[in-house]
Amino acid sequence: MSCNSQKIRTLRQQIPSFECVPGCHDCCGPVTTSPEEMARLPRKTRAEQDAALEALDCVHLGPSGCTVYDERPLVCRLFGTTATLPCPNGRRPVELIHPRVERQIHQYMASNRQVLV
Repeated sequence: MSCNSQKIRTLRQQIPSFECVPGCHDCCGPVTTSPEEMARLPRKTRAEQDAALEALDCVHLGPSGCTVYDERPLVCRLFGTTATLPCPNGRRPVELIHPRVERQIHQYMASNRQVLV
């Protein structure tokens, strides 16, 4: 396992979870992520990517929500867990993410090349 894979796994484990509104995708849209995280996701065609970008949606958004929820990137996992990325429906975990962990995630994202999902 690469150093980045271990770092991603460690960061993911520290992000609190909460129950989303079923079928909601209010916080979904085009985001950037590291190539390492992108490699975990199914490849999409250029046409699928272009259509999603034109609609300002994530290419992995399906009719029932996120089709890659278990492997979604760190930035997607942050939505609703931090005061800086609140859930538009007011959902949140019992305790928000620890500020130290949030900083580590932002540092990870800033220190790695990002690609558009």
